[in-house]
Amino acid sequence: MERPRCPAPLMELPSQRSGPASRPHGIRGRAPKILFAARQSCGPRYQPRPRARSHGAQDPPPRRVSAQSVVQEPDLFLSRSRLSPVRVPRGRLPRGFHDHGGGAQKILRYATLQRFLPLFFRNYVLDFEASIERAVSAFAAALPKGARVLDAGAGEGQYNGFFRDHRYIGVDFALGDANWDYSSLDAVADLHALPFRDECFDACFNIVTLEHVREPACVLKEIARTLRRGGRLLLVVPQDWEVHQSPHDYFRFTRYGVRYLLGNAGFTDIEIQPAGGFFRLLARRLLNGLQFFPPVLLLPAALFLVPPALVLPLFDFLDRDRNFTLGYICTATRFGIQPLGCFQTSLSVQAKT
Repeated sequence: MERPRCPAPLMELPSQRSGPASRPHGIRGRAPKILFAARQSCGPRYQPRPRARSHGAQDPPPRRVSAQSVVQEPDLFLSRSRLSPVRVPRGRLPRGFHDHGGGAQKILRYATLQRFLPLFFRNYVLDFEASIERAVSAFAAALPKGARVLDAGAGEGQYNGFFRDHRYIGVDFALGDANWDYSSLDAVADLHALPFRDECFDACFNIVTLEHVREPACVLKEIARTLRRGGRLLLVVPQDWEVHQSPHDYFRFTRYGVRYLLGNAGFTDIEIQPAGGFFRLLARRLLNGLQFFPPVLLLPAALFLVPPALVLPLFDFLDRDRNFTLGYICTATRFGIQPLGCFQTSLSVQAKT
């Protein structure tokens, strides 16, 4: 059966020698962290951006698989020729905070509000993020200890704490946001052409990342290829979100589109759960409106927008169809990889109709 291929032109990353001579100028003491980027990729090559400040990343948790130990697992990689070491000092990897949610999430991430607002209130306002955390927690709890888990599109690795009893491997192309902290990644690779062997992971989760890839069908086929038969997938996709991480924001998904893509990638037992309905969506939009006001007008704007935003979610039970939603939380099981041709099938169906 033919292995999924990436339809975009392939690129190659230049190799770099190891040793002191390969260290960037001015780096002393701590050796640079070794990351890996796939040679064959659909996107632009990974180029670490130099940062003006060096923060110094903390060491990963003891049970976490580091980049060094990933290299020592020969059954993990598809081919050494597809890898190229990218040696980057820890302090020069982009650092920042994880922000997907627009104005509401930005405001609630301020340290002062984090200190005074209770957790249940933050979860009430940011229900979508709270739903994702509950889904990831349940997903991790259902996996056996020691299971090898792929975080495809790990970003800053904010969910790795749920997988301390598992062999967690975070992968990202480190391209989404110049202010993000990518220093905790285990590997830098393009999701369109993952550098891992077939059926080498027990589970995979992909959280609000599929909208940032140019070929979602290709990425899901690659994830299916690396999952063992019976392996579990947790997928979270947006439906009604603002544009974010520009210009790398390409798609929004309906429940029907997600089911179609997962089915063609070789997944079965697909369950799709909308994250909230119309009234939660409307409340989120009101809170997002706070980002348009200057600081001098923020207080009166909050007095006008926040009260209805807090009341609206109470009526969310009225929306039974959930056609208006922020996104979907999906689970699926890898059964078998379907042959390529889903786009041809779509065209043929349209031609018949």
